[in-house]
Amino acid sequence: MKIVRATREFEDWLAKSIKVELDDLQKKHEYMASDAFLFLRATYYRWAQLFTQNCKELKKAPQILSVGDLHVENFGTWRDSEGRLVWGVNDFDEAYPLPFANDLVRLATSAYLAETDARLALNLSEICAEILHGYEHGLNHGGKPFVLAESNIELRAMAFGVLRNPTHFWQRLDTQISPVQSAPTDAIRALERQFPEKFASYRVAKRRAGIGSLGRQRFVAIAEYRGGRIAREVKSSLPSAAFWADGTTHGATSFYEQIIDHAIRCPDPYLKARGKWIARRLAPDCSRVELSELPQARDERLLFNSMGREIANVHNGSKAKIASISKFMSTLKRNWLVEAVEEMKDSVLDDWRHWRAYMALPHPSEKKQI
Repeated sequence: MKIVRATREFEDWLAKSIKVELDDLQKKHEYMASDAFLFLRATYYRWAQLFTQNCKELKKAPQILSVGDLHVENFGTWRDSEGRLVWGVNDFDEAYPLPFANDLVRLATSAYLAETDARLALNLSEICAEILHGYEHGLNHGGKPFVLAESNIELRAMAFGVLRNPTHFWQRLDTQISPVQSAPTDAIRALERQFPEKFASYRVAKRRAGIGSLGRQRFVAIAEYRGGRIAREVKSSLPSAAFWADGTTHGATSFYEQIIDHAIRCPDPYLKARGKWIARRLAPDCSRVELSELPQARDERLLFNSMGREIANVHNGSKAKIASISKFMSTLKRNWLVEAVEEMKDSVLDDWRHWRAYMALPHPSEKKQI
């Protein structure tokens, strides 16, 4: 199956599951053609097909509840119930039981694609080595959340470098939203439950953000609260695209709550699965970290080592599988991660070239209908 057909069939599945925002979906198609890294982020459904085809040895690895759609920009910061700044995986939309190696290979592949666009200084071998060192350390020591307080000083310096100026944050949010005449009742209810108190008035708008989730309904509520603005967001909840890739048409369910409840983590008290919606707080210090926002003076070895340890924090939620993961890893070749990334990045780049050629067709109506 080629990428155009895979995208058509996945989006048919998507439309049967939730209400789709067609304008956002078309924008996603454009992003997919513009950049290989964005293409990877937008096409987890295709990755779920390719990983099992390309990484046959790793397909046999112990299965564990995994992030699935892991990449270098799926990390961010939030405040825990004590108000402490925490760093870790930002999104679990694609959580699913997978071979543990999936998260490691996808993270390293995303780093490779980012590195080729001059976003990163380390080469592939160095990136893979740091990810694996961090992951193995996390497995062997039981995991530890990344509280950016008295420890994790270097990581905190990088995180504080991306904490956006509040004025800039709100200006940027304003550019991402558009008026909406009405929103589903259950979405409004989920938004209201996230506020610190009942408000007499607040503004609800549609929001266009992210890459992989473009096409899903996403609403944001903004209110004035004791001297400043606050915002809450909901987006449509959907079972992982891995269900589609596996050919599952019935009984698909989201693992979002399960994975955040079991991971070694300082939870974000505002990140909740509420019925058909995923709700969260939006704030300058509660958001995804983009590579372009990292300070120029940064320790990339520490960054990738920490990402590997954070994957272990998530995987450690499935305690019964840890021994089998360590045993399986001991049977692999020393450069197994590099080789898997080389295999996957070739397939991703081949798909990207096909998608770019498809989007260059001279008939816009055909593009809109994939």
